[in-house]
Amino acid sequence: MYNKPMLSLEQTQKAMQAMIAKATQEPDRPVAIAIVDDAGNLLSYARMDNCRPNPQTFAIRKAYTAALSGVDSAVYAERLKSQGRSVSDMGNPTLVSAQGAVAIIDPETKAVLGGIGVSGLAAQEDEDLSRLGVNALGL
Repeated sequence: MYNKPMLSLEQTQKAMQAMIAKATQEPDRPVAIAIVDDAGNLLSYARMDNCRPNPQTFAIRKAYTAALSGVDSAVYAERLKSQGRSVSDMGNPTLVSAQGAVAIIDPETKAVLGGIGVSGLAAQEDEDLSRLGVNALGL
Protein backbone atom coordinates (compact mmCIF):
# COMPACT_ATOMS: atom_id res chain seq x y z
CA MET A 1 0.00 0.00 0.00
CA TYR A 2 1.17 3.52 -0.79
CA ASN A 3 1.07 6.46 1.58
CA LYS A 4 0.69 9.65 -0.37
CA PRO A 5 1.34 12.95 1.37
CA MET A 6 -1.06 15.72 0.39
CA LEU A 7 -1.96 19.27 1.30
CA SER A 8 -4.68 19.78 3.87
CA LEU A 9 -7.42 22.37 3.81
CA GLU A 10 -5.86 24.00 6.88
CA GLN A 11 -2.49 24.31 5.14
CA THR A 12 -3.94 25.79 1.97
CA GLN A 13 -6.01 28.26 3.98
CA LYS A 14 -2.92 29.39 5.94
CA ALA A 15 -0.97 29.85 2.73
CA MET A 16 -3.78 31.78 1.07
CA GLN A 17 -4.28 34.02 4.13
CA ALA A 18 -0.56 34.85 4.26
CA MET A 19 -0.44 35.75 0.57
CA ILE A 20 -3.64 37.79 0.67
CA ALA A 21 -2.42 39.68 3.74
CA LYS A 22 0.76 40.63 1.88
CA ALA A 23 -0.91 41.38 -1.46
CA THR A 24 -3.64 43.60 -0.01
CA GLN A 25 -1.01 45.91 1.48
CA GLU A 26 -0.99 47.37 -2.04
CA PRO A 27 -4.65 47.31 -3.08
CA ASP A 28 -3.95 49.26 -6.26
CA ARG A 29 -1.83 46.33 -7.54
CA PRO A 30 -4.36 43.47 -7.73
CA VAL A 31 -3.27 39.86 -8.09
CA ALA A 32 -4.81 36.46 -8.53
CA ILE A 33 -3.57 33.51 -6.47
CA ALA A 34 -4.06 29.79 -7.08
CA ILE A 35 -3.07 26.71 -5.12
CA VAL A 36 -3.31 23.32 -6.85
CA ASP A 37 -2.61 19.73 -5.81
CA ASP A 38 -0.01 17.44 -7.42
CA ALA A 39 -2.32 16.71 -10.36
CA GLY A 40 -3.00 20.39 -10.98
CA ASN A 41 -6.49 20.34 -9.48
CA LEU A 42 -7.52 23.63 -7.94
CA LEU A 43 -7.55 23.59 -4.13
CA SER A 44 -7.85 27.31 -3.41
CA TYR A 45 -8.21 30.46 -5.47
CA ALA A 46 -8.53 34.17 -4.75
CA ARG A 47 -8.41 37.33 -6.77
CA MET A 48 -8.26 40.85 -5.54
CA ASP A 49 -10.86 43.41 -6.56
CA ASN A 50 -10.16 44.94 -9.97
CA CYS A 51 -7.87 42.10 -11.02
CA ARG A 52 -7.87 41.87 -14.80
CA PRO A 53 -8.99 38.62 -16.51
CA ASN A 54 -5.56 37.58 -17.84
CA PRO A 55 -3.85 37.34 -14.42
CA GLN A 56 -6.84 35.36 -13.13
CA THR A 57 -6.28 32.68 -15.76
CA PHE A 58 -2.50 32.83 -15.56
CA ALA A 59 -2.32 32.27 -11.78
CA ILE A 60 -4.06 28.93 -12.20
CA ARG A 61 -1.98 27.95 -15.23
CA LYS A 62 1.27 28.90 -13.48
CA ALA A 63 0.38 26.81 -10.41
CA TYR A 64 -0.63 23.91 -12.67
CA THR A 65 2.70 24.11 -14.51
CA ALA A 66 4.72 24.07 -11.28
CA ALA A 67 2.77 21.10 -9.94
CA LEU A 68 2.96 19.00 -13.09
CA SER A 69 6.61 19.78 -13.82
CA GLY A 70 7.67 19.50 -10.17
CA VAL A 71 9.75 22.67 -10.40
CA ASP A 72 9.16 26.39 -10.10
CA SER A 73 7.65 27.83 -13.26
CA ALA A 74 10.74 29.99 -13.92
CA VAL A 75 12.93 26.86 -13.83
CA TYR A 76 10.51 25.10 -16.18
CA ALA A 77 10.57 28.06 -18.59
CA GLU A 78 14.37 28.16 -18.54
CA ARG A 79 14.57 24.40 -19.12
CA LEU A 80 12.37 24.70 -22.20
CA LYS A 81 14.37 27.66 -23.49
CA SER A 82 17.69 25.84 -23.03
CA GLN A 83 16.31 22.90 -25.02
CA GLY A 84 15.04 25.16 -27.80
CA ARG A 85 11.47 24.13 -27.03
CA SER A 86 8.24 25.88 -26.18
CA VAL A 87 5.21 24.89 -24.14
CA SER A 88 3.33 24.18 -27.36
CA ASP A 89 5.75 21.28 -27.92
CA MET A 90 4.40 19.64 -24.76
CA GLY A 91 0.91 19.10 -26.17
CA ASN A 92 -0.77 20.49 -23.06
CA PRO A 93 -2.38 23.90 -23.60
CA THR A 94 -2.63 24.58 -19.86
CA LEU A 95 1.16 24.70 -19.36
CA VAL A 96 2.87 28.09 -19.42
CA SER A 97 6.48 29.20 -19.48
CA ALA A 98 6.18 32.19 -17.19
CA GLN A 99 7.75 32.98 -13.84
CA GLY A 100 5.43 33.32 -10.87
CA ALA A 101 4.74 29.86 -9.47
CA VAL A 102 6.50 27.64 -6.97
CA ALA A 103 6.30 23.86 -6.75
CA ILE A 104 5.30 22.55 -3.33
CA ILE A 105 7.66 19.72 -2.39
CA ASP A 106 7.31 17.54 0.71
CA PRO A 107 10.62 18.03 2.54
CA GLU A 108 10.56 14.49 3.90
CA THR A 109 9.60 12.39 0.89
CA LYS A 110 10.52 14.89 -1.85
CA ALA A 111 7.09 14.18 -3.39
CA VAL A 112 5.39 16.97 -5.31
CA LEU A 113 2.38 18.10 -3.30
CA GLY A 114 1.21 20.82 -5.68
CA GLY A 115 1.96 24.34 -6.78
CA ILE A 116 1.18 27.94 -5.91
CA GLY A 117 0.84 30.49 -8.69
CA VAL A 118 0.43 34.25 -8.56
CA SER A 119 -0.18 36.64 -11.42
CA GLY A 120 -0.68 40.37 -11.73
CA LEU A 121 2.65 41.84 -10.61
CA ALA A 122 6.14 41.75 -12.08
CA ALA A 123 7.35 38.17 -12.58
CA GLN A 124 9.75 38.16 -9.62
CA GLU A 125 7.12 39.70 -7.35
CA ASP A 126 4.64 36.99 -8.40
CA GLU A 127 7.21 34.33 -7.52
CA ASP A 128 8.08 35.97 -4.20
CA LEU A 129 4.42 36.02 -3.19
CA SER A 130 4.08 32.36 -4.20
CA ARG A 131 7.13 31.49 -2.10
CA LEU A 132 5.56 33.29 0.88
CA GLY A 133 2.59 30.96 0.49
CA VAL A 134 4.78 27.87 0.39
CA ASN A 135 6.54 29.01 3.56
CA ALA A 136 3.17 29.49 5.28
CA LEU A 137 2.23 25.85 4.58
CA GLY A 138 4.44 24.82 7.51
CA LEU A 139 6.17 21.94 5.73
